[in-house]
Amino acid sequence: MYATSKKNKNLALFDFDGTLCTKDSFTGFIFYALSKRHIVKQGIKILPWIQAYYLNAYPAHAMRSKLFRAMFTHADALELQQVALEYANSLMSQLNPALLKQLKQHQALGHDIVLVSASVDIYLEPLCHLLNIDLICTQTEKINNLYTGQYTTPDCSSEQKRLRILENYPLANYAAIYAYGNSHEDKEMLALANHAYMIGVNKILPPLPNSIQIAI
Repeated sequence: MYATSKKNKNLALFDFDGTLCTKDSFTGFIFYALSKRHIVKQGIKILPWIQAYYLNAYPAHAMRSKLFRAMFTHADALELQQVALEYANSLMSQLNPALLKQLKQHQALGHDIVLVSASVDIYLEPLCHLLNIDLICTQTEKINNLYTGQYTTPDCSSEQKRLRILENYPLANYAAIYAYGNSHEDKEMLALANHAYMIGVNKILPPLPNSIQIAI
């Protein structure tokens, strides 16, 4: 689903959770897709890791994979994908208005736009279809129409974001690169950009050339 790059075109890279989206979409998906009973039962099994994570003693990338394995192993793929589509539609109302407007400005100018997220493909793929943008994210494994609880790619955060971008988008072909993030897991991605925006650090979004007024 990656766009073919052309010289003198611009590239815009958006993180999702905490950047384009105002919430933690991965945790939100767990509560949207699963019963409270299942969440509690599986959560108890990994409670020591959850506690360690909140004490900053267990890294976020490891916590995400452990959560996914605990919550979604043996989940029916067709059922979960239908729920994911509904969830993706619900997320559209929870996007950051300023960042969404910026994304649409990039779109109106014909830039290549990529969502680059550590969250999972199950709901990000339908979301990116709704937004009509490309996606780089953590990919999940299905066998015989069941989710195995495993990833088929490393957690797409930090250095993995940089590597996956470089693997799919030849940056030398772009006139300018814009990147938007909100945490230390986005620093490697932002370092690739000519125009980087970190929520909480930068107060003004990067100006875009020949901006078109977009109503959202």
